[in-house]
Amino acid sequence: MSKMIKIEAIVREEKLEDVKSALNDIEVNGITVFQVMGCGAQKGYTEIVRGTEVDVSLRPKVKFEIVVSSEEWEMKVIKAIQEAAFTGRIGDGKIFSYELRGAMRIRTCETGYDALN
Repeated sequence: MSKMIKIEAIVREEKLEDVKSALNDIEVNGITVFQVMGCGAQKGYTEIVRGTEVDVSLRPKVKFEIVVSSEEWEMKVIKAIQEAAFTGRIGDGKIFSYELRGAMRIRTCETGYDALN
């Protein structure tokens, strides 16, 4: 039985369509997308709100979650996301991947690999 691997990518908001398109191009069937807030190396910024300086430490980002059925697909998905999300500037984001213990399709009760297709 193949491994199930979950890939999470946190990218710039403006890269949403580029990443979706890149995943579509390699025929990734299922993705989940969230609007999230976060900070990393860029540490946010300072903004003037009603005449008062305010530190804004969390930046709006987009988080993708994709589950794949092999290490080959893991590498294809990570490469597609990295290339589509890349600007070369601080704040481009992060990609995480890890093995999943299980999955179930609610409608049919299929589990494991069968639940992914």
